[in-house]
Amino acid sequence: MTADTDEPEVPIVCEVCGTETTIPLSDVGEMLETHNENQHDGEEHAQVDPTLAEQVQDLVAEDMGLLE
Repeated sequence: MTADTDEPEVPIVCEVCGTETTIPLSDVGEMLETHNENQHDGEEHAQVDPTLAEQVQDLVAEDMGLLE
């Protein structure tokens, strides 16, 4: 997190470009769309770090009782 905000940051990776960064949670959708549109003609290469995405999916499934 940056010093001037308490907003959580999300790791973003683009294996095609070989880049990794973190961006504020509120900007994730817009930043991914912009990157993929400008750099990859709209193909979805940049994404939320797959490890984090999997952890979030597991937490949601657990919370919904889908793992019981």
